[in-house]
Amino acid sequence: MADAVLVVEDEEAIADAVAYALEGEGFAVDRAGDGEEALERARVKEYELIILDLRLPKVNGIEVTRILRSESIVPILMLTAKDSEVDRVVGLEVGADDYVTKPFSMAELISRVRAILRRRQLDRVSGDPVRRIGGLQLDLVRHEVRVDDQTVRLTPSEFRLLTFLAEQPERVFSRREIMQHLWQSEYVGDERATDMHVSNLRRKIERDPDNPERVVTVRGVGYKLVPA
Repeated sequence: MADAVLVVEDEEAIADAVAYALEGEGFAVDRAGDGEEALERARVKEYELIILDLRLPKVNGIEVTRILRSESIVPILMLTAKDSEVDRVVGLEVGADDYVTKPFSMAELISRVRAILRRRQLDRVSGDPVRRIGGLQLDLVRHEVRVDDQTVRLTPSEFRLLTFLAEQPERVFSRREIMQHLWQSEYVGDERATDMHVSNLRRKIERDPDNPERVVTVRGVGYKLVPA
C-alpha cells in the first residue's frame, strides 16, 4: 500500500505541483487548503507524513503543528518562505521535524520526504535494548524516555537525536554528523536546524535548560551527551 501523505497548502499552484510530484513517486496524496481542514483530515486518517505550509488561512501552520504534536507523533515537514526565519524557528520549537524553504525544487522536497520516511521506518523496527546514561533511561523498543524517573514525551526527531547521542556517550558529534543521521541523507540543508532540535531536547531533559549538563556544547565542534 502506498504511503499516505497530506499536503496542506493554500496556494493551488504549489499544492498541485507538490501533489503531482509525490504521486509520480508512488505516494497516495490528500490535500487540505487551510489549517482547519488539515486538522480534520489528520484526525480521521493516519498519515505517514504531513507537508505543511506555515502561512495558512483559518488556523496558521504554527498552531496546526502545535495541536498535531499534542495529539500525534506524525512527522511534519514545513514549507516556509525564504525570509521567514522566525517561522522556521518557531515551527521547529513546537515540534516540526524539518523544513523546506520556498522556492524549492521538487527533487529537494522528495529527498526530504524520503529521508523522513526512512527514519520513521528505522524507528519502527529498532530492537535495541534500554540504555541508561546518568539520570536518562531510553527504551528504544517502546520509544519511551524517562528523565530522573519521570516520563517525558519527545517528538520523533528529538527521540532520534537523543538516541544517536546516546550510542556513544561523551563522544562529540558535529552538526553535520547529527543532521546526516537525522535525515539519513548526505543532503542535510541548513545545519542550524541541529541547534534548534538540541534546544528543544534540552528543554525536556535538562534540569536547567539554560545551563545544560547532559547535552553539552563543545564550542566550534558540536554536541555530546554526558551522564548527569
